[in-house]
Amino acid sequence: MVERINVAANSPLERTSLASLDQKLAMAKRCANEGVIAGAKAAAVASIATAIPTLASVRMLPWAKANLNPTAQALIISTVAGAAYFIVADKTVLATARRNSFKPPSNPEA
Repeated sequence: MVERINVAANSPLERTSLASLDQKLAMAKRCANEGVIAGAKAAAVASIATAIPTLASVRMLPWAKANLNPTAQALIISTVAGAAYFIVADKTVLATARRNSFKPPSNPEA
């Protein structure tokens, strides 16, 4: 039997496309990481911004004292934090991807 050599795998075009894929993967990971960090910061700020009025209203308003048990308070705060995380993370990832899409591709072999 004669072994066939894969000529396409050794061609410069194939190596360039593999390098390009690695570069795109690294850029995608960086975009996702920036999104996670921005989302976590937004969730922390939103938690504090929601917790203060929620806890204050439970102490001061008779309606809130009667109707918002600790589970409801935690649900209000965590819902706002989760929404802030996903909204900011999504916007950050999209903005980073958009910003990077206008950059000319760099040639790793040059």
